[in-house]
Order: sequence, then structure tokens, then C-alpha cells
Amino acid sequence: MIGIIPAAGAGERIQPLGYSKELLPVGSRLVNGVERPKAVAEYLVERMIAAGAEQICMVISAEKSDLVRYFAEREYAAQIFYVVQQKPQGLCDALFRAEPFARHHDHVLIGLPDTIWFPENAFVNSNSAANGADVNLILFPADDPSQFDAVITGDNGYVSRVEVKQPGATSNWVWGAVTASGAAFHRLKLLWQARHREDEYLGHLLNAYIAAGGTVRGSAMGELYMDVGTLAGYRLALDHLRERDGKRSTGASTSPTSKIA
Repeated sequence: MIGIIPAAGAGERIQPLGYSKELLPVGSRLVNGVERPKAVAEYLVERMIAAGAEQICMVISAEKSDLVRYFAEREYAAQIFYVVQQKPQGLCDALFRAEPFARHHDHVLIGLPDTIWFPENAFVNSNSAANGADVNLILFPADDPSQFDAVITGDNGYVSRVEVKQPGATSNWVWGAVTASGAAFHRLKLLWQARHREDEYLGHLLNAYIAAGGTVRGSAMGELYMDVGTLAGYRLALDHLRERDGKRSTGASTSPTSKIA
């Protein structure tokens, strides 16, 4: 199992920063018993490792050496390797930079490093819910789905259409993470190449994949999805994790109280 993390973006929605957006401090972790800030991308890395990923490919730009330095200090540093995207060319281009390594794995996990979502075990549950589909989208509720990729599913759970950042989206469920077989990920890359690499967003490519007979399921198992790449999402994440940590310390329930994306 391999995880793929596209981290080459400039993070223009939350700039200016003096470091990569994936290192935004959100919440905390313990280092030798001392509480330290925790980078937003750590949440995704930890979820992938907990799901069984033996390797994690982080796709970065040449300017993001601070990510390498930061994760080199983590105890799981040997599981992470890096691929460079020379210039920004969209999410699909970033993801498929990792395809030569991913095609040989039974399972591929994909997530966005400037997001935090719950439940923490959604990757594990998604593999169980795939039910033979090539690709499984982990869906989260969103108050404003037009900011994301809204997913339309039938009663059987199969995806019929992805509405990419579409005003007036007809579904309040958006994909926030993806699982796929290595073979299906390879087929997605071949389709992307056959379409002259014109698909910038994954949703457009998934629509073409479905039209070509590929099977994509949507699993509405998400509880909370926070896009930390925006100032509003960053504030939400800070407040939610502070509240969550407070409830944990008092023994109260840590179930999400809000479902804002």
C-alpha cells in the first residue's frame, strides 16, 4: 500500500507565508513529553500510515525543501520519499508523477495535505467499502459544495457524476480523499494521457473514466472536512482541535459538533 500526497502547490489562498502551507501549525503533538506545534500535513501522513501504507510519495516543487527537512525529523521519515513537479500543472499532473511507483501496489491512498478530516480511520473503512470498485471516493458533508468536487451517487453507491467546483451543486457531499487499486490508478493515468493531459482537476478525469466504463464508488462516511488552505478553514481547524483536545482531557465525547467544509 502506498500513499500519494500532492504538495507542490503554492497555497495562494493563504499566502503570504514564510514557509510551505503544508507546515501550517494546527493542534499539537508530544515530543519527548513536551507539547509542540503540529503541521497540518502530519494529520494526513498519520492517517495513511495507520491505514497500512508502507510508503508515502510526497509530490513537491523544487522550492519546498522545508517539507523534506521537517519530515526528516519524524520517526516515520524512512517511509516518505519525494518526487518533484517542476512547474504547477494541476492536481492530476501532480498525482501521476507518483504513478510509476504506485502501479505495483495493491492499494493507493490519496489525500490533500492542507486538509484535516474525521473520522481518522476513513481510509481503512474506505478499503472495506470499495466492494470491488476501481476507485472509491471518501465523501464528506459540505455547507458550500461549490468550493469543492461534489459527488453524485446512485442508491447502489456508484458515482454517476462529479460536479467540479460547480455553482448550484446538486449534492452536499464532496470527496476529500481517495482509495484505488494500483491497476486502476495506472488506467487513470493512461486515460489522462489519452485526453492530452488536459484534465487539471481529478473530478473531470473521473467523469471521463466513468463514461469509459470504469467503476467509481462514493462512501459517505466522512463526518468533518476542514480545508486549512483558506483562512476561514484554518480558523475552523484551530477551534475544532482546541475543543477536541479539551474534551479529550476531560473525558467528554470528541464527536464533531459541526460539519462545515
